[in-house]
Amino acid sequence: MARAASPRRRAAISVLAWIVALLIFFPILWTVLTSFKTEAEAVADPPSFVAFDWTLENYFVVQERSDYFRHFWNSVVISIGSTIIGLAIAVPAAWAMAFVPGKQTKNVLMWMLSTKMLPPVGVLVPIYLIFRDVGLLDTRVGLVIVLTLINLPIIVWMLYTYFREIPGDILEAARMDGANLRSEVLYVLLPMALPGIASTFLLNVILAWNEAFWTLNLTAANSAPLTAFIASYSSPEGLFYAKLSAASTMAIAPILILGWFSQKQLVRGLTFGAVK
Repeated sequence: MARAASPRRRAAISVLAWIVALLIFFPILWTVLTSFKTEAEAVADPPSFVAFDWTLENYFVVQERSDYFRHFWNSVVISIGSTIIGLAIAVPAAWAMAFVPGKQTKNVLMWMLSTKMLPPVGVLVPIYLIFRDVGLLDTRVGLVIVLTLINLPIIVWMLYTYFREIPGDILEAARMDGANLRSEVLYVLLPMALPGIASTFLLNVILAWNEAFWTLNLTAANSAPLTAFIASYSSPEGLFYAKLSAASTMAIAPILILGWFSQKQLVRGLTFGAVK
C-alpha cells in the first residue's frame, strides 16, 4: 500500500503546487492582458479573457506621457545602490555576530528585526523634515539612504544565517596558515558564502525595486522610480485601467526577467546550508 500511495501523493503535491502557482501568477497575467485592451474593454462586465481587440496604444500613450527610461534608470540606481551599500555594511556585521558572538548578539539581532515591525508612516514626518533641511528630498541619494536603512536588518539577518552554516574550523585553519582578518573574509568566508550573498543581493534588489511608500513620499519628479511611474496613472478623474496596466507591466517586466534568469541562484542561496 505504501508503494502505491507514494506516486499518488507526489502527483497530488504537484497538482497543488501548480494550483498555488497559477493563483499567484493570475493577477500578473490579468494585468498584462488588460494592458492590451482599450479603456472600454478594460472595464467591461463581464470581462473578456482573450476575445478582445488587441492594441499597443496604451504603451505608446504611457511612453509619450511619461519618460519610462528615466524612471527605469532611477529604479536601477536606487535598488542596486542601496543593496550594494547594505551588503558593505552587513557583511562585517554578520561576520562579527556569527563568528565572534557576544552576550547581547541575539538581543541585537531581535532588536534589528523588530525595527521592521514599525509602521513606516510613524517615522515619515521626521525623515521628511530632515531630508528637506539637508536637501535630500527628491534625490536618488536620499532614496538610496532610506532603502539601505530599511532593508539593512533583512540583509544582516540573511547573511548571519548563511555565515552560521560555515564551519568555524575552516576559518581557524586559515588563521593557522597565516591568513589575517582581511584574507580570511575575502578569500575564505565570502567565496564559501557566495550563494547566500547572491540570493541576499537579488532579494534586496527586488525589495528596493518594489518599494512604494518611501518613493512616493520622498520624490516628486527628478528621482521618481517606477513605483511612482505607476502611481501617476491614478488621478482625481479616476483610474485608467488599461494605461495603469500597461505602466505596471512595463515596471514589473525588468524584475520578472531578472528573477526568471536568476532563479537557480535564488533557490541555491535560499537553501544554502540545508540538509541534502
